[in-house]
Amino acid sequence: MIIKLVTVLLPILYALILWRYSVWQLCRELDKRSAPLREPRLDAVIGQLAHTLALPAIPVHLYEEAQLNGLAAPDGRIFLTRGMLDAFRAGQLSAEEIASVIAHELGHVALGHTRQRMIDFTGHSVMRLAFASVLGRILPGIGVHLAGFLSKLLAARLSRRDEYAADAWATALLIKAGIGASGQKSLLTKLEQQSAQRDGPAAWLMSHPGAGQRIAAIEANERRWCPGEPGEPTV
Repeated sequence: MIIKLVTVLLPILYALILWRYSVWQLCRELDKRSAPLREPRLDAVIGQLAHTLALPAIPVHLYEEAQLNGLAAPDGRIFLTRGMLDAFRAGQLSAEEIASVIAHELGHVALGHTRQRMIDFTGHSVMRLAFASVLGRILPGIGVHLAGFLSKLLAARLSRRDEYAADAWATALLIKAGIGASGQKSLLTKLEQQSAQRDGPAAWLMSHPGAGQRIAAIEANERRWCPGEPGEPTV
């Protein structure tokens, strides 16, 4: 009985330690390569978001990374990449599009996705070890690889679920703030066009849904949450 209990608990403990280490590494990297965002032309839209959430301010940090992206750190901080800011300063992105990125990352924080991902990560690690153990016996040589594939497939599916939820939260916030969801949709279109020439994994393995799917979901929420109509958005 004790041996069976240890067999179950050890993979869970391993996964938790691995997750904590990954979080520590990420926060260390962000601290080393980021600073508070200083862009007066974004103060107005960020202020609108803060006012709608009844917050004195929304601290946003600039992460020195060329890729166009935003992220929510495990400690709740919001980051925009240097690539995102440079695109805004070059006129390639609007203030409303930048606001949609910030709103989306705030959605991840508000919905507790960081904590949920820790639980998911632990579960995936345990499942991967279990799959590898079982499939490795049934299919020697390829069982371990198949276990990894199945685990990634599940992780991608859960990640796409979180992206839709964060999009919906952001749409509600943007509408209530008077900014609207147009920037949210146009940004997704631009990002899709930018990556159209690059090969990527199959859509069902991607951690983010396709832009068309996300835009369709945003528009469905817009129809439900038009100002002055039933179904007022809540954030």
